[in-house]
Amino acid sequence: MDRRTQRIRALTTAAVLARIDARTRRSLRRHAGADDETIARRLDALDREWDLDRVVETEGSAMALAGLALGLLAHRRWLGLPAFVAAMMLAHATTGAYPLLPLFRKLGVRTSGEIERERIALKVLRGDFAESDADPASDGARDGAAVAAGAR
Repeated sequence: MDRRTQRIRALTTAAVLARIDARTRRSLRRHAGADDETIARRLDALDREWDLDRVVETEGSAMALAGLALGLLAHRRWLGLPAFVAAMMLAHATTGAYPLLPLFRKLGVRTSGEIERERIALKVLRGDFAESDADPASDGARDGAAVAAGAR
């Protein structure tokens, strides 16, 4: 698991982590005996899933633009909002912390690393690594196999 995902997971409550991980395990159990087409559809869905960084960037940009618009149209005090958002975006980029992180995680928004673990596990289930040149002992394959087996 990458450092960024580890930092976000460390900032997430145990109960929320348990729900996120359980959702991933349920998906993998559901797809364990599935045909290649079903797994491919799930992989396509994972490609479209918004990860935490994308959600934070979108929310932060929207709040900054709203603050600018309100600062220009309503009152100058609203210009503090874009400054606050920029500071929080910097904090998120450097430490992983963000004021709305607990809310986003409660809503089930996963990190790119968590999404990638499910993607690799699905590929392991489908047999993508069975006869390839990929090193089956690589971190990604091990993580994927561990998730597929229901481990953390």
